[in-house]
Amino acid sequence: MRIVGGAHRGLALAGVGKGDPGAHLRPTTDRVREAIFNLLQGGRFGDPVTDARVLDLFAGTGALGLEALSRGAAFATFVDDGRPAGKLIRENLSRARRQDDAALIARPAARIGPNPGEPASLVFLDPPYSRNLGAPALAAALAGGWIAPGAVIVWEEAAEPPPPPGFARLDARRYGDSWVALMAADG
Repeated sequence: MRIVGGAHRGLALAGVGKGDPGAHLRPTTDRVREAIFNLLQGGRFGDPVTDARVLDLFAGTGALGLEALSRGAAFATFVDDGRPAGKLIRENLSRARRQDDAALIARPAARIGPNPGEPASLVFLDPPYSRNLGAPALAAALAGGWIAPGAVIVWEEAAEPPPPPGFARLDARRYGDSWVALMAADG
């Protein structure tokens, strides 16, 4: 696994290894990550990455948020309650030397709580597949003031997720066994 574009292009990220089966770590592949960012920065949606405040829910290795930082995002908040994930995120932030541009919240995404800072204009949501965790996490982030009006949401799931209340569908693409849905927060 590596960063596929931007200032940190080619940077090798910490490997999951055998991982922790209970952690349900399933990193977004380099190919899918590249497709996501090509879609985001391809002009159809403007440029939701440059100068963005990013919220990476179910962050896992942190690859999506780190890819956004590499491509010009201003700040990324990584949310994951797994110990293996927290260790991987800290290691990857260190490798990229981006500790000052990021925060790690070790809490379940669906219980993120209130946001003490500015809301995110770009949200990555990559929950464990087929466990119905995405919509509750988005609802909690929206209720906690983590998501700005008009924010772009990138939701990766095993099947195309329908937009929950407060969000509108922009696009959806299938990449192998993954669906990537783009949504916008109302407002």
